[in-house]
Amino acid sequence: MIRHPTRLRRCSPFHRFVRCEAGGGGVIEFVIMLPMIMFMFMASAEAGLYTARQILLDRAVERTMRDLGLGNIPNPTHDVIKTNICLNVPAIPHCVENIRVELLPVSTTTWNLPTSAATCIDRGAAVQPALSFNPGVASQLMLVRVCVIQDAMFPGTGVGKGMEEADGQVGYRIITVSGFVNEPT
Repeated sequence: MIRHPTRLRRCSPFHRFVRCEAGGGGVIEFVIMLPMIMFMFMASAEAGLYTARQILLDRAVERTMRDLGLGNIPNPTHDVIKTNICLNVPAIPHCVENIRVELLPVSTTTWNLPTSAATCIDRGAAVQPALSFNPGVASQLMLVRVCVIQDAMFPGTGVGKGMEEADGQVGYRIITVSGFVNEPT
């Protein structure tokens, strides 16, 4: 197809952005769709990161509790258990500062489990609430609850906005509950 020479002159590089309308189709659709596409991208990225952190925390807790149940962690304290869990979770930044571990013995005669939710840290408090940390004795059934508070990657949008509140704090909770039996010595 042969174009008219005056049409080419009107779409010269100097006039292209001012007057030329050739190739302008689709700009309006792009401008309308871009926010929705970005919203879906950010929501997917946030949900994917949350899921990855949850899976990695579950795995780290299971590995640490296996070592604890087998007696491979001498003199277990809250800080030692926190450090062991956090060493196995590379996807959670500032893990040691944002994690709470609760160990409770479970009676095999009454099977009474705690009725309260897992206790998370309070980022705004200088002193954290008391929690139960009892590593138990040989052949005892133990319940472990771990809570980590993490910041959202995109806090004002999508999934990040929905998960933002954790006890009135900024951030969302990742909670893992597990059980194990201390091996006899």
